[in-house]
Amino acid sequence: MVGAPGGVTAVGELEHLARQARRLIVQSIFTAQAGHLGGPLSAVDLLVALYFAVLKVDTSQPRWPNRDRFVLSKGHSSISLYAVLALRGFFPIAELATFDALDTRLQGHPDMTRLDCLDMSTGSLGQGISAAVGMALGAKLQDSTFHTWVMIGDGEIQEGQVWEAALIAARYHLDNLTVILDANGLQQFGWGHGSDLERRPPAEHASAAFRAFGWEVLDVDGHNMAAILDAYRQALTIRGHPTLINAHTVKGKGVSFMEHSFNWHAKVPTQHDVERALQELQDPV
Repeated sequence: MVGAPGGVTAVGELEHLARQARRLIVQSIFTAQAGHLGGPLSAVDLLVALYFAVLKVDTSQPRWPNRDRFVLSKGHSSISLYAVLALRGFFPIAELATFDALDTRLQGHPDMTRLDCLDMSTGSLGQGISAAVGMALGAKLQDSTFHTWVMIGDGEIQEGQVWEAALIAARYHLDNLTVILDANGLQQFGWGHGSDLERRPPAEHASAAFRAFGWEVLDVDGHNMAAILDAYRQALTIRGHPTLINAHTVKGKGVSFMEHSFNWHAKVPTQHDVERALQELQDPV
């Protein structure tokens, strides 16, 4: 069916796809010898659930006019989106080996002029949500039925432009807009000293802040696939307000020695690291 969601709603199958995506992310970063790991690993479950169970897209017609839109505002986590897009069938999985190479379609930050299944070029933090607000507002003005989704990071919401966009989205009652906050609690830089556990969280009271701006807010465990699906479905039923899904995640999720460590925000793994990570990311027997 043109524009139908991926049709994968079984939690176990989605979890399998998420583990597969994490393996592809680790391998791609090692092959490229560049890129980010911690943020992409925290975002994977959210992206898999979105692309395989919710988004109305057509892999044979990436620019289908009535497709749902998705903007990865935290563009430095592009490899997580590329891995999911490849698994979804937008391009061959083998192409992930070209990530961040010269003239590749899979740039270090998403580039919609290179890859036609992207709805927005991103990288400058804070700007992606504004683009998504524009898409949602445009849909309202044109009586289009597509829904716009955008993923932002918790470090990113320190940017003032995020709050300008949040104000406009509520003012114009953009109930066709859902923002997914990948709240993994760590950013590359901060105010702390000593161990990484002493670093100040990049964002606090995000749910209360968005509610104060007039948004509906759903708090969810960003690694619980059933809870993620429920939140996405609920977001699609909300009327009169934009929705924030505050997804509480773990930076480096799935790889024990990367979890909860800002050091893996943008660190290339060694061959030994890759072997350990891939072993941990195997499907359970």
